[in-house]
Amino acid sequence: MRVTTDAASPAPTSTPTVAIIGGGASGTLTAVNLLRRGASVRLFESRGEAGRGVAYSTTDERHLLNVRANNMSGFPDDRDDLLSWAAAAGIELGPTDFLPRRDYSRYLCDRLAAAAEAGAGTLETVGKTVVDVEPVGGGFTVVTGADGADGAAGPEETYAADAVVLAYGNPPPQPFADLPEAPWNLSDPWDVDRISALPADATVLVVGSGLTAVDTTVTLLDEAPARSVVMVSRHGLLPNPHVDDQFTSWVTPVPDGPLTADGVVELVREQLEHAAEIGVDWRAVIDGLRGPTQSIWRRFPESERRRFREVYAREWEVRRHRMAPRIAALLAAYQAEGRLEILAGGVLGCRLDGVGQPVVTLADGEREVTAVINCTGPSPDITRTDNPLLLALQKRGLIVPDPLRLGIDVTEDGRVRGADGRIVRNLVTVGPPCKGALYEATAIPEIRVQAAAVAALLTAAE
Repeated sequence: MRVTTDAASPAPTSTPTVAIIGGGASGTLTAVNLLRRGASVRLFESRGEAGRGVAYSTTDERHLLNVRANNMSGFPDDRDDLLSWAAAAGIELGPTDFLPRRDYSRYLCDRLAAAAEAGAGTLETVGKTVVDVEPVGGGFTVVTGADGADGAAGPEETYAADAVVLAYGNPPPQPFADLPEAPWNLSDPWDVDRISALPADATVLVVGSGLTAVDTTVTLLDEAPARSVVMVSRHGLLPNPHVDDQFTSWVTPVPDGPLTADGVVELVREQLEHAAEIGVDWRAVIDGLRGPTQSIWRRFPESERRRFREVYAREWEVRRHRMAPRIAALLAAYQAEGRLEILAGGVLGCRLDGVGQPVVTLADGEREVTAVINCTGPSPDITRTDNPLLLALQKRGLIVPDPLRLGIDVTEDGRVRGADGRIVRNLVTVGPPCKGALYEATAIPEIRVQAAAVAALLTAAE
């Protein structure tokens, strides 16, 4: 049974009613920008509270942001906003510090509350899971599932909207096809309580070596000196660390005309060599490319985008997405103590011993482990999802994957293309679903620009 809310068929107004699906950083910052522009916002977040999402829901103070505070403002026109908030909140935070993720969640929540209280627009947070969006007339009907944030069963409900923002963030990793469902198989690397509950002397296999794997390893090892971690990934590469003193004004000249992945990578390598020759840290070169990365990606034809992903992506990612120096020092200490091993090659096999515990086959042979944690990263291919909303939108022809299946097929400004190749009016997306169009679309410095632009797009006078 469906229940239609009292706002299911609103009279036309001069300001739009916008449904934002997802209350993480992407959805929250979009909501703040829309509220400041006078829109009526319904923010759908199944957890029941906006501002957290996957990235900032952690309660572990050891999980730090991977970008310095002076570049983590939520607003492109106020680059010191996070620092101002921290000062007002009594948090000691310098421009080059790395804020705990849980405190960044507080920042997002506070900015959302302030925008709602200012009264230019109106905000309703709906703690339910959206399972469908149906085009109706010139707008949409948003359908929520039968279970709310508190787990209580109830009828489906519908909500009307003039526009819809898909801000569902990073999808969870694909489950391991060869591993059975079992208490030792942890598919959610952000379930800190379950990870902390592992035996104090556990040997844990962490599959993946990116930033999520780093945070998981810190949680495991910092609180239990007798635990050990075997981290395994295809390349066995950790993210590089930031450094305390960093040159930040490097400009790489990007040539006009057609670009190829090989040519751009060769250009970057030349710049890295030149920087080394004059005593400039390589990080300055990579950071100097942050601004033009989206334009470079847009200039690549599909074949060159595909080649970059297949050949160079990991080399780029470990340099581009770095970890805080304090976290890098912790990992180095764990390795020196023999509590952390990092191996290349992936998991080659798994069997259960006589008591049902996993024995995994790695590049150097078999290992008995207590648990396996899936830190392989997001699975962005919407054709492989079990998300009911994404399945429903695909069935309706409202969304299709981008050619590389990094997200949704969208324009550079986040407008969604349907199965017929046309723009779906007033259906937009922000954040990770835009990766196929922009490549750099998952970090706050890019998300804040998208959020402001989408809010301007949806509130522009027609």
